[in-house]
Amino acid sequence: MTTFDIIIVGAGHGGAQAAVQLRQLGFAGSIAMIGEEPELPYERPPLSKDYLAGEKDFARMLLRPAAFWVDRNVTMLTGQKVIAVDPAARTVTTGTGETFGYGDLIWAAGGGPRRLTCDGHDYSGVHAIRTHADVAALQAELAGAHRIAIVGGGYIGLEAAAVLSKLGKAVVVLEALDRVLARVAGPVLSAFYEAEHRAHGVDVRTGVTVAAVSGTAGRATGVVLADGELVAADLVIVGIGIVPAVAPLAAAGAAMADSPPGGVAVDDHCRTSLPHVLAIGDCAAHANAFAGGARIRLESVQNANDMATTAARLLTGNPRPYHAVPWFWSNQYDLRLQTVGVSTGYDTTVLRGDVAARSFSIVYLKAGAVIALDCVNAVRDYVQGKALVEAGSVVDPAALADGDVPLKTWHPAHPAQPA
Repeated sequence: MTTFDIIIVGAGHGGAQAAVQLRQLGFAGSIAMIGEEPELPYERPPLSKDYLAGEKDFARMLLRPAAFWVDRNVTMLTGQKVIAVDPAARTVTTGTGETFGYGDLIWAAGGGPRRLTCDGHDYSGVHAIRTHADVAALQAELAGAHRIAIVGGGYIGLEAAAVLSKLGKAVVVLEALDRVLARVAGPVLSAFYEAEHRAHGVDVRTGVTVAAVSGTAGRATGVVLADGELVAADLVIVGIGIVPAVAPLAAAGAAMADSPPGGVAVDDHCRTSLPHVLAIGDCAAHANAFAGGARIRLESVQNANDMATTAARLLTGNPRPYHAVPWFWSNQYDLRLQTVGVSTGYDTTVLRGDVAARSFSIVYLKAGAVIALDCVNAVRDYVQGKALVEAGSVVDPAALADGDVPLKTWHPAHPAQPA
């Protein structure tokens, strides 16, 4: 059995950043990264954007070239899935039957796409957008497809809709809630994006439930709604979130978070309840200061990278609790949405700018304090708004509404700093 000082399970943004940070912080021991996919670590966000559109080569999506990992003496074990963890023996076992020992384990396995469970969910022609292989399979069928049904009106679904409509496809988006982006944004932003997609020819339907995927000879031919309507489609794309990849940790006895948010529970140094086992990224449920201290999972590059740094600091003897302002982005058509903070629980919103001009910001407040911003083609507000979120600045809503006054006007003299 081969033993490594640190094993990182997961070769996405979090896993890659953990290895990079360990070396940058002077860790000289052995490191292995075990990734389920055959590729070296790559950027995931472009999968539903410019890579799906054929505008970005996969080689440009690699986080680091192959030589980088060799030079840093990081052993890459790709194409292997960890199926068991033994915290007492400090070993992991992969689906190929190999067992590896570890001194410390960083679990950065992320999650898999949530699947439909209705009849026909497993038909060919039903796709997810989570991995390079997912998109390659989708692209292989696009040329012969015209009608595309997208189940889910979140970021993935809307980004795919934007790309496919630009490619000339007839796209329908089916969202179970009463508006798109309902879980992550307020009604103003939802209404804006619904209108934008409809203006580009996308049929956006909200408040509809999928009852089944119709098909012939095991091949999807459409989606059946709860009211019996058949939405004909040559391809079906499902974008309804992810399922945290934590089953081996749960089986090993690690404390899990309630669902929602699900995932494995970690403390402010990314430690799980298992000794010498940390977890980071999409699958790690943590108490977040910018969500009122609630335990949440953040599915973002920012969170993966910042948690990776937190874990690396702990393992190199320079611990610093996780304390990072969440941020996200989404590209749809010529719109750049940038979000900072977590808007959950807001009681007031302030609109800055002009929705009709397609350049505006929505400021979310709770008990008078700025907790988040959604900025559409408004980079200045996004950059300057971060300090307000970080400090929990209390600003008069009427003053905030004046888009001609820069947000830095209300920056605190001494912004709150991480503990």
